[in-house]
Amino acid sequence: MTVLAWISLTVFLCSYALIATERIHRVAAALGGAGIMLLIHATDARSAFFTEHTGIDWNVILLLLAMMIIVGVLKQTGVFEYLAIWAAKRARGMPFRLMVLLVVITACASALLDNVTTVLLIAPVTFLVCERLTLPVAPYLIAEAMAANIGGTATLVGDPPNIIIASRGGLSFNDFLIHLAPLVVVLLVIFIGLCRFLFRGSFAYHPERAAEIMALNEREAIRDRRLLWQSLGVLALVMVAFVLHPLLHYEPSVVALLGAGALVADTRVTTEQAIAEVEWPTLVFFAGLFVMVGALVETGVIGTVSDRVVSLTDGDLRLTTMLLLWGSAAISAIVDNIPYVATMSPIVSDLVNATDGDGTSQVLWWALAVGADLGGNATAVGAAANVVVLGIAARNRTPISFWEFTRYGLVVTFVTVLASVPYFWVRYLI
Repeated sequence: MTVLAWISLTVFLCSYALIATERIHRVAAALGGAGIMLLIHATDARSAFFTEHTGIDWNVILLLLAMMIIVGVLKQTGVFEYLAIWAAKRARGMPFRLMVLLVVITACASALLDNVTTVLLIAPVTFLVCERLTLPVAPYLIAEAMAANIGGTATLVGDPPNIIIASRGGLSFNDFLIHLAPLVVVLLVIFIGLCRFLFRGSFAYHPERAAEIMALNEREAIRDRRLLWQSLGVLALVMVAFVLHPLLHYEPSVVALLGAGALVADTRVTTEQAIAEVEWPTLVFFAGLFVMVGALVETGVIGTVSDRVVSLTDGDLRLTTMLLLWGSAAISAIVDNIPYVATMSPIVSDLVNATDGDGTSQVLWWALAVGADLGGNATAVGAAANVVVLGIAARNRTPISFWEFTRYGLVVTFVTVLASVPYFWVRYLI
C-alpha cells in the first residue's frame, strides 16, 4: 500500500477507536475523521459527495430521512401506544415472551422492508411497552436491531447490501428467498435461544404491572383515526413499492421521499411536527462514516485487504466460500457493510465468472450476503440498523454504549455465522 493508504488507515482506526471508547461523541469522531480524509487528499469533494461507490450513499441517507418523517407522522396518531398495549397483552406481561414477540415481528418485517425502516417503526413501540412493564429498554432494542439484520438477510430488499449483490450478480427476489430464507428461519430460532441466555437478567416479572396492562383497552390509544388510515395507506404503498423494486425501478429512497412528501402535504400534521422525530445526529454520523470508508476504498486499503483474503484460497471453491463468509463477517463488524459489499462485489463477480459455469459458484454470492449481513450484528457501527437504534436510544435519554451493544453482538455474530457453515456445506459444497 502507498503512504497515503497507510495514513488513511491510521485516521480511520483512530476515529473508530474514539467511537468505540466514546471519548468524544461519535458524530464528532466521524466528522473529524471525514474532514481529515479530505484534508490529506485521501478523497476529494467529488468522490465524497457525488460518487456512488466511494462517497456518501445519498440513497441510504434520504431513505432514513424519509422514513423518519413517516414515523413522525404515524406517532401523532397514537398507533405506537396501541401496538405497545397489544404486544404486552399478547405476551400477558411476561418479559421473555414479549421479547420473542418483538423479535419475530421485527425479523419478519425486515424481510419485506429494509431493516432500518423496521427498527424505526418498532423502536417507539418498544419504549412504550417497556415503560408500562417497568423493564429495561436497552436489551429489547439491541435484540430488535439484531433481529432486523438477521431477518433482512432473507430477501433482496431486506438489507441494502443485498440490493448491491443482486444488481452485480444478476440475482432476483426469488433467488434470495429460495437460497437464504430457509437459513434465516433456522438462525432466528437460534437467536431467540441466545436472547434467553444473553439478556437473562432483564426478564423481571411484575405481576401488578402486567395486571394493569391486561386491563387496558388498546383502541382507546388511537387519537386520530383519519390520520391513522392516511398514514397506513401511504406506508402500505411504500412497502409494496419496495417489494416491487425489480419491476418499478424506483430506488427505495425515492419511494420513501414520495410517501413522506404526500403525508406532509395532504394531512393536518405540520412540517415541524413531521420532522421533529428525524434523528439528525444519526444522519450526519452516517455521512461522516461513508466519507471515511470511501477514502479507504479510494486509497486501495479495502481492495488490498479483500484481494489478499481471496488470494489465500487458490481457486478452491470450498475454501473461498468459507473465507468469504467469515472474512465478510469480520470486516463488516468494523466498517459499514454497505461500502464493504460495494467493494467486494466486483471481486466476487470475477471469481464466479472464472469457474467452469456449472452453477455451483453462485454460492459465493450467498456467502458474501450472509457474512456481511450477519457480521453487521457484531458491533454498534456494523449495520445501519444498529446506528439508528443507538441514535433513538440516545434521543430518549436511555443511551446504549458502543461496548454494551458489541459485547452481545460479538456472541450473536459468531454463533449465527458458525450455524451457517453446515447449511453451506450440506446445500452447496458437498
